[in-house]
Amino acid sequence: MTDLPFLPFALPDLGDDEIAEVVDTLKSGWITTGPKAKRFEQAFADFLGDPQIECIAVNSATAGLHLALEAIGLAPGDEVITTTHTFTATAEVVRYLGADVKLVDIDPATLNIDIAAIEAAITPKTRAILPVHYAGLAVDMLAILDIARRHGLRVIEDAAHALPTTLEKELIGTLGSDATVFSFYANKTMTTGEGGMLVTRNAELAKRARVMRLHGMSRDAFDRFTAKVPSWYYEIVAPGFKYNLTDIAAALGLHQLKRLPGFQLRREQIARRYHEAFADLPLILPPDAPAGDTHSWHLYVVRLSDDAAITRDAFIEGMYAAGIGCSVHYVPLHLHPYWRDRYGLTPEQFPHSQKAYERTVSLPLYTAMSDADVERVVASVRGMFV
Repeated sequence: MTDLPFLPFALPDLGDDEIAEVVDTLKSGWITTGPKAKRFEQAFADFLGDPQIECIAVNSATAGLHLALEAIGLAPGDEVITTTHTFTATAEVVRYLGADVKLVDIDPATLNIDIAAIEAAITPKTRAILPVHYAGLAVDMLAILDIARRHGLRVIEDAAHALPTTLEKELIGTLGSDATVFSFYANKTMTTGEGGMLVTRNAELAKRARVMRLHGMSRDAFDRFTAKVPSWYYEIVAPGFKYNLTDIAAALGLHQLKRLPGFQLRREQIARRYHEAFADLPLILPPDAPAGDTHSWHLYVVRLSDDAAITRDAFIEGMYAAGIGCSVHYVPLHLHPYWRDRYGLTPEQFPHSQKAYERTVSLPLYTAMSDADVERVVASVRGMFV
């Protein structure tokens, strides 16, 4: 083991402005969903730059995906197509509503969902497509939206990795899907600790999501408690959920969002250094965004080449011995007991995801890293192949 301090896989980048805003929130007396959550929603809409887009702040991207699927009327007997190469949250929200998941393989170059496999998986039960922008690289949404139009399907984007990713110079979140959901978990490109944002141009979907976000109440607590006339009365119009984002979390988000362009530039700078440093190693490096577009670089995922003289697990163990944390994104859904057993899945059905999983390592990439931290990762990775 090294004598150097352990370098974790990810750390949030929080500054004095975030801390001051949280303290202000605590002193204000309004710590649950209130004025700062509303400000954060408006700031996010302004960032996306489309006045028709509505933003609904939630306590996780999982919650946002669940709300979006519920709002489109997903029901038992329906199917949703998504990728096996994702975190379980992408798929589990479909099961919350009693519908079924149809998992498909990935494109071996991008690790995003295989577009051709989507079309092949459509059945009369298919109701929606749920693509994931893996690691911060945009899925070919134009192709997916075309498939959806031709087959009468809804599209909900899992953009947990994709802020501020662009496709043909348009921000993810502003395309033609029914809804897009972002994550502000602690290791994402910006954070509120826990949290997410559902964005949509569909006014009816937004209205339903707002009602279901807080117990199915006809008016939320902030509206009732800040009214200038007595307004204690509310009605439960549906069996909703408890998915609201607190003002404490929104306080972080207000300043993280302001810093997001700088965060992205730093992430890109680190990715460029990794590209340069690892170009001659037996690694498959992650693809860049197409020319003119933005990769969020939420993750920097390398794959060991066929001729690498080290296994993935040995690589991770070696990095840990050097005092550096790595991760794997992801153990594909087809390998997890629940998904495997429910749908009778085997690795042979998903050859590209399976091979990627067996060779994939996610390296540290976060804005709180110093240049010295980056060079330490570089030296340690190169040392794995000496």
